[in-house]
Amino acid sequence: MHAIESDERARRAGYLVLAIAVAVRLAAAALMPLAPDETYYWEWSRHLAAGYLDHPPLIAFAIRLGTLVLGATPLGVRLGSVLAGALASLVLVRMSGALGGDRARLRAAAIIACMPLAQIGLALATPDATLLLFWSLALATLVAAWRADAAPRERTITWALAGLALGAALVAKYTALLLAAGLVAALLAQPALRRALAAPGPYLAAALALAMFAPNLIWNAQHGWLSFDYQLAHGLALHRGSPLRHELQLFGGQIALVSPLLLAVLAIPAVRAIERRDDATRTAFAIIAAVTWLAFVASALRSAVEPNWQAPAYLSAIVLAATYRGGVRWRTLLRAACALGAAITLLIYAHAIAPFVPTNIALDPTAAGFGWHALAEHVDSARRARIGPPGATIWIGGERYQEASELAFHLPDHPTTFTIDVHARANQYDLWPLFPERARKGDGLVLVLGLYTLAENDPVIAALRPHFESVTLREVVPLRRGATIRAWRRVWVLEGWRGSWPPTELAR
Repeated sequence: MHAIESDERARRAGYLVLAIAVAVRLAAAALMPLAPDETYYWEWSRHLAAGYLDHPPLIAFAIRLGTLVLGATPLGVRLGSVLAGALASLVLVRMSGALGGDRARLRAAAIIACMPLAQIGLALATPDATLLLFWSLALATLVAAWRADAAPRERTITWALAGLALGAALVAKYTALLLAAGLVAALLAQPALRRALAAPGPYLAAALALAMFAPNLIWNAQHGWLSFDYQLAHGLALHRGSPLRHELQLFGGQIALVSPLLLAVLAIPAVRAIERRDDATRTAFAIIAAVTWLAFVASALRSAVEPNWQAPAYLSAIVLAATYRGGVRWRTLLRAACALGAAITLLIYAHAIAPFVPTNIALDPTAAGFGWHALAEHVDSARRARIGPPGATIWIGGERYQEASELAFHLPDHPTTFTIDVHARANQYDLWPLFPERARKGDGLVLVLGLYTLAENDPVIAALRPHFESVTLREVVPLRRGATIRAWRRVWVLEGWRGSWPPTELAR
């Protein structure tokens, strides 16, 4: 690394930028309605376990902590992720300062604050925030382990801390396996770091990471490796669509959520570090970023890749960019990239508050959380109407996890809900007791379904009708964002359960 620059003004400015960015995320987390994936993870937090079908468990524990403090509110659900994102940002800024001085600290804070992927994504309750926190901590401990002047005992301790951070990252999201792969590649590619393989540190780190990850491995073994099978099918199975289309979607998503100029700012130092190989730490960081980023480029050859999946690749790239010693053109590019990224971030926030970008609202991710509260009010009214004999329980169900989790969150008593899963993928609800395992004869069910066919031809209703005394379409409810209707849902009332249930494709 280059000589460390001291600039107290730049240091204070860096922390001020970071504080403003976190404050904006907190405000967004409090004001934006929860998207279905977030209410789905909130449901996990009510059923704490060592694993779930879709992901490892850390997001559920983060949400549980937030709701213990602030209750079942949007900010309560998102608080753990916002704090994890704030700590991840602080780790990156401090690491940049330690490696490149106070001006590097300011540059790192500016890049993070101006990157739409960070500023928007870290305000949401997803597994990514906790993954990014522990990935960042792993990078920071690795820098300490690679110091040339570190004593053997100090190196062993820092390797142990790196293993704990890697293990926590694995408990956050399986993507952390790419950090392990990138680290191995970095160690093997550089003689200066390869010597570490002759010491106990890396092996202690691997053992500690495996120990932390063991509960999730045990959970998977007990559930037929469902989570691993799901992730492999989700990320690597051959899906509909051409590889070219998937790659264009991947790069388009990165341009939108990182911005084209910030992509260049992050890529140039990483490429230069690999080309020059004159600094072992910089080269290692570049290799970790490249392995992570290119893994999803390869995955896109088989199936579509979500834009946020590549986020961990940018962590080490941010440190490389913040500590990069470029010339006048580089500094101009960095300023322009931050300005463009900030403008895109503000436009996304503005569109989320008052939509103005012409787009299909049904596909607009900023609209996904709207309309569910009103739907829950209609469902609550339906279940309060007298259906079934005295003492009968009125249950709530949805066709998919999106309906089931949003209704559970928005109904005032946060009831147990179910999924039917005819047109939907497998999800965590399938592993919890379903309606026929909880209900008693005579119970009722208020069921929310989509509008795929005419009401009289709905396959879910056709399958369920013989198992209830009566089945009635109560109403069709619009999901609105302001005055705009983004989707419709049918609310069905099924009275007098007979105690039987359709075949397994409905019961899973």
